[in-house]
Amino acid sequence: MSAKKTLQIALPVPLPGCFDYLYPGTTPPARGSRVQVPFGRRTLVGLVHGHGLSDHPKLKAIQRVLDDSPVLPEELYRLCERAARYYHHPLGEVLSYALPALLRQGNDAEASQEKRWQITERGQHVSDDQLSRAPRQRQALHTLRDHPKGLSSAMLAALDVPAAALASLRDKGWAEQVTQEDSAPPRDILAQAPLAANAEQRKAIRALEEARGFSPFLLDGVTGSGKTEVYLQAMTAHLAAGKQVLVLIPEIGLTPQTVQRFRQRFAVPVVTLHSGLTDRERLDNWLAARDGKARIIIGTRSAIFTPLAAPGLIIVDEAHDASLKQQDGFRFHARDLATWRAQQLDIPVVLGSATPALETLQLARDERFQWLKLSQRATDQGRPPIEILDGTLAAPGQPLLPQSLHAIKHCVEQGNQALVFINRRGYAPMILCQDCGWQADCRRCDSTLTWHRSEGSLRCHHCGYQQRVPPRCPECGSSAIHEAGCGTEKITELLEQSQQAPVIRIDRDATRRKGSLDAHLATIQQGKPAVMVGTQMLAKGHHFPNLTLVVILEMDAGFLSADFRGPEQAAQLMLQVAGRSGREGKGRVLLQTRHPDHPLLQLAASGDYAALASDLLEERKMADLPPFGHLALFRCEAMSMGKAMEFLQQLAGIPLPPDVHLLGPVPAPMERRAGRYRTQMLLQCAQRAPLHQAISVLLEQARTLPAGRQCRWHLDVDPIDML
Repeated sequence: MSAKKTLQIALPVPLPGCFDYLYPGTTPPARGSRVQVPFGRRTLVGLVHGHGLSDHPKLKAIQRVLDDSPVLPEELYRLCERAARYYHHPLGEVLSYALPALLRQGNDAEASQEKRWQITERGQHVSDDQLSRAPRQRQALHTLRDHPKGLSSAMLAALDVPAAALASLRDKGWAEQVTQEDSAPPRDILAQAPLAANAEQRKAIRALEEARGFSPFLLDGVTGSGKTEVYLQAMTAHLAAGKQVLVLIPEIGLTPQTVQRFRQRFAVPVVTLHSGLTDRERLDNWLAARDGKARIIIGTRSAIFTPLAAPGLIIVDEAHDASLKQQDGFRFHARDLATWRAQQLDIPVVLGSATPALETLQLARDERFQWLKLSQRATDQGRPPIEILDGTLAAPGQPLLPQSLHAIKHCVEQGNQALVFINRRGYAPMILCQDCGWQADCRRCDSTLTWHRSEGSLRCHHCGYQQRVPPRCPECGSSAIHEAGCGTEKITELLEQSQQAPVIRIDRDATRRKGSLDAHLATIQQGKPAVMVGTQMLAKGHHFPNLTLVVILEMDAGFLSADFRGPEQAAQLMLQVAGRSGREGKGRVLLQTRHPDHPLLQLAASGDYAALASDLLEERKMADLPPFGHLALFRCEAMSMGKAMEFLQQLAGIPLPPDVHLLGPVPAPMERRAGRYRTQMLLQCAQRAPLHQAISVLLEQARTLPAGRQCRWHLDVDPIDML
């Protein structure tokens, strides 16, 4: 039997390797092109990995070639291959993740005929008085007036311009939608003059401008030191040379203000890539970047897989943030992939942070990254000291100390804004019976139910289970049911009773409706006296000029955590929150803690993150923990603890290289979650190569073990969440 031409196809299935299919045509599609193939009873869209010959008698043929040219450039394909190898994840799923949803579904890789909103001739002559009773329409008209060439619907949404206001302007003949046409690039890329830079900023900007080829940088700047201005000025030369800049940010909540800042500075097309876009908007922006029409691309972690026609610079802002690590499916870290990609593209990469991850900090100490430091705020204001208050002195039912309440009252009386930070949603983290000790636990998790008083329900923040608040104790029938602890709802209620200024709550519950977060932030930016109550949604990237007081609650858990990363992450969060205060004036930070003498907490409160990092790095070095060692975590969950443990115990019996240490298997810190029992097993090694050899051996065996079919299991390389 003569060999037949085949294509090796990478498919989005949880199986290693590629699959051979017959190709009946003459010229096979190039690597990175999409094809449609039968797979069992399904039809899947995969990418061509390679060509070959096969004499297998039962090979199926591909059904359709979807692309005339590769939809995924070779450079990006190689990045996916490297990521698949490093994270030991099936290549087909990695490649599929790198594509927008519409391309994964087999749609054409063509941009829609995008329409842009523009102000009309009549709209140019409309006065503010004519829209005195329609502030949203007035804002929309001002935005269109500032962008005479028009803005797309996605851009307007990012700038918090409501669609209803645009429709009203269109009905009045003051705005219109026109089909987008390609236009010549602007002669001057700057739409706004840069700000004056201080000596440290100028040194950092000069280093970035002089960088040639692959040059990794750590921009280590305290909060308020003007890191964004350094980015903006460093980008200018690349944009002037016709290059593109990719900017990664940790969370979608930071996207609108980041887009606005970049769009105000540069007269070049700026697009965003994040989960808040429609599938069509995401594909259009992805294609605009691939074709070179978009010059600045701003996105969350998945944006690292955006194709670039003329790459010039990659920036990762808030590079320490855990949101940059994917926690399900393909568990990659965008910070690391950004460095890999810059290396492949031979361009500079900048990791910016006020509190760098210890792994990045060690790379800078080892001179593998160039270390740029911004130790002073961009304004003349110094960083406010963190005052430690003994939280054990708080009265029952009153989480805020009298000193904190007095400081908040004085702050708003002076016409300023205050922030009370508590990283806990709901009214109270638990309710219990004072007579028998019963507490409301989740039926599906080893966790208590959080009381959401505004909804009248108890809710599990791990699995979503909900139930009504019982009128009496289910155990003893007593009516003495009370809450324990506090969350954002309770703090808001207490402040509304004691403060005259508006209290604005910002957490996941209060900002669930689309546009509500932007509306709250816009209210705060007006600068009127107010008290904010918020979670970590307010901790990063935001600039509130009138915020002069920050009160921090419930930070003890991180410093006492069983996770070795707990103190690092708690210190980062504390300093990020504290950095919101006094950015343009005198500020004050109060920290309420039940452990005021804890040495790490005191070191973090001193504001000396470098000293805290040195202590933590010394501890990790003695324990061979990252960055001085490397980890991989096998997790397993099943309907019974026995089945979950059996699978990992069988894996633990497989011989491994002597320098790879195995810890476990053991039950996870939260043994039961969403009705399933969870176990884990940790691999630890001083060198990466033996660790990855051990992982390969274990994965090969894991896929053949019968016990593996009775549970769910996955591998997390370089885990950042050990719980």
